Amino acid sequence: MTLPAAPLSVSASTERWPVNGSFVISRGAKTHVDVVICTVSDGTHQGVGEATPIYYEGETAEGCLAAIEGFASAYSKFDRLTLLDHMPRGAARNALDCALWDLECRQHDQPLWRHACLPEPGPLVTAFTISLGDPAQMEADARAAADTHSLLKLKLSGSDDHERVAAVHRGAPEARLIVDANESWNDLDIAAEATTLAQWGVELIEQPVSAGRDDLLAGIRSPIPLCADESCHTSADIPALAPYYQAVNIKLDKAGGLTESIGIADAAEQAGLELMVGCMLSTSLAIRPAFALAQRARWADLDGPLLLAQDRPDAMQFAGGKVMIRT
Repeated sequence: MTLPAAPLSVSASTERWPVNGSFVISRGAKTHVDVVICTVSDGTHQGVGEATPIYYEGETAEGCLAAIEGFASAYSKFDRLTLLDHMPRGAARNALDCALWDLECRQHDQPLWRHACLPEPGPLVTAFTISLGDPAQMEADARAAADTHSLLKLKLSGSDDHERVAAVHRGAPEARLIVDANESWNDLDIAAEATTLAQWGVELIEQPVSAGRDDLLAGIRSPIPLCADESCHTSADIPALAPYYQAVNIKLDKAGGLTESIGIADAAEQAGLELMVGCMLSTSLAIRPAFALAQRARWADLDGPLLLAQDRPDAMQFAGGKVMIRT
């Protein structure tokens, strides 16, 4: 990456998108999501990126907007390497980084997968999230989703989790299952929890312990792969996580863009870890670069737009439990 020959103009704004009903996890419920839209132009071409502030890390749409505007005022000429060197990871950098990738693709008249040296994209099975609720509600939600979605992701809380997973399995006995503990199993016997969940076909457990307390997993023999989510932010985290996990969940908002996310994927694969590519609540604009990277992953969790009341007019196509580029 080299500095652009001419200054780039940057504009950014925020948008609010209602959730379809509510999205419930152990940290609380959301009825809408605020996203940041960033546009970068070289005067001839322009690229656009979308990012969702990581609310559990204290990010806000307004704060991300200020960070983008502050960076743009400090650097008139910049590229993706400049972002990595001079802007902290997070949603603001993600919006700028993805806008730069989009700009470069338009400058070179190339699709993103080719420009980023990623596999040629095909339809991907994506997980569909079953929000945290009482077992009966989660069973009903799973039953309703099972006609369309073959891979379900359950939000758990560390309490009554066995009942919730059993209920979802009753509601969707043929579905593949992933569970997201959302850092709630610090005080539980994780090997015993995993052994119990294995009877219902659970194939992945996300973030069983709090970020920063990954050593609680030392010596644990789990029959189900454990996946780092909140503990995994950048490629520099991989060496410390590899002894405790078998997979990592890459989210562009956490990593601060597709550039760093590709670095995480490279480091994880070198360490022998499986890949999952996930998302925050978002529209299809944010899913496109994640979809390109997810072609390298064993699991894709790119249902953010499906959880909204509506998506953008030029949305990704979701059909039959898969996500694909609309043609």
